Amino acid sequence: MLATVSTVAYLGLEARAVEVQCQLVAGLPNFIVVGLADKAVSESKERVRNALAAIGLALPPKRITVNLSPADLPKEGSHYDLPIALAVLGAMGMIDAETLSHYVVVGELGLDGRIAPSPGVLLAALHASGQDKGLICPAVQGAEAAWAGNVEVAAAPNLTGLLNHLKGKGVLQPPQPGEVEAPLQGPDLRQVKGQEVAKRALEIAAAGGHNMLTL
Repeated sequence: MLATVSTVAYLGLEARAVEVQCQLVAGLPNFIVVGLADKAVSESKERVRNALAAIGLALPPKRITVNLSPADLPKEGSHYDLPIALAVLGAMGMIDAETLSHYVVVGELGLDGRIAPSPGVLLAALHASGQDKGLICPAVQGAEAAWAGNVEVAAAPNLTGLLNHLKGKGVLQPPQPGEVEAPLQGPDLRQVKGQEVAKRALEIAAAGGHNMLTL
């Protein structure tokens, strides 16, 4: 059985569509991730295995192949954990494939089944909105994802809560957009009269992220 889940790859400030495909076939038990994945993505199979074990599920004794398509697009980051886990569960028949097709999924998995935050959630939400899909993301980033506007956000704290939501047994409450706090205004160099060379040195150090030593 083949199951697919939508996620994204981040290229600067752009989110590119990635399809996570999972297939279970007869053969020696193995778990393989292919598709130009970096070290963090390759290690996701161990996080997925242990996260599923934490909620009482075991991987079937089959050859599990996960393909990240398109294969020539570099995949970096731990946000592929959750889409890989859902693709595996879809291939196992634990989740309805039609339900999964309506979401873009991002999130890192803890070994205990928690869904941990990962960078780029707002970009993923904007991408999901452009694809007329919802977004599944970590609970602590739900407020950030809600800034994308007209997009359904399912912000789950753990894998169990997410599975219950997808099966209609426990609906997750939609998050509200987070509030942006006004930055605190500190001293301004415009208040310093004269000292043009010293002010110029401070500006150059601040712009370049350099250290300064005052005597």
